[in-house]
Amino acid sequence: MKALRIAASGMMAQEMNVELISNNVANMRTTGFKRQRADFQDLLYQDMRRVGTQTSESGNILPTGVQIGSGVRTAATPRIHSQGTLSSTEKETDVAVRGEGYFRVLLPDGRTAYTRDGSFELDAKGTLVTADGWQVDPAITVPANSSGLTVNAQGVVQVTVGTASAPTTIGQLQLARFVNKSGLEAIGNNLFVETASSGAPQVANPGDEGYGTLLQAHLEAGNVNSVAEISDLIAAQRAYEMNSRVIRAADEMMSASVSPK
Repeated sequence: MKALRIAASGMMAQEMNVELISNNVANMRTTGFKRQRADFQDLLYQDMRRVGTQTSESGNILPTGVQIGSGVRTAATPRIHSQGTLSSTEKETDVAVRGEGYFRVLLPDGRTAYTRDGSFELDAKGTLVTADGWQVDPAITVPANSSGLTVNAQGVVQVTVGTASAPTTIGQLQLARFVNKSGLEAIGNNLFVETASSGAPQVANPGDEGYGTLLQAHLEAGNVNSVAEISDLIAAQRAYEMNSRVIRAADEMMSASVSPK
């Protein structure tokens, strides 16, 4: 009976949906995390009576047909790249993005990754790096005899060197944008890499047209809405239960059809 396979596909789709919800909830406190959702598509149909076919020699056309579907599948799991809430950290190397754009990070294998996680640190050489020790691009090195690190909204990094009365500019943070943010590939560690779907990065300074600005001593929280996730979880659970009942009903119907009279 086709109903068994159809309902099974529904259960598998909702199982994946629950896995996505679980990952969203698990990363509620992850800096710069962007939640995912599941998009579903119906599968192929079997035409028992094809709509639009001619039903008589006089040219009558069948206004409706008979189609039997074969279930559902997960078509995509896009990320929602909306702005997360900004929270104060009182740490001078923390930087949050307000608006569009991603920080660039140089990976050990030579690739460039992109992140919304601005929880930066200084390594032994004074270079600005991520929590994993990977260098921020373009490189910014803070002199050992400096103090008062500041990052303005346009990404200009300044420090006071020694006993100087005026601050010195030591670097410029930049942001990258993509035509299709949903096309970025997540590789873990709060990082994304470009793909053929995302398009090439467009790099500029914060505050330029179409780009966000920076806020020092702040971090962007994940954009997960706990109430919405719980609501989606309940809906997924109900859909899973309904599909399991369809399987039970189809099994009972099959048993009744083969039982001896």
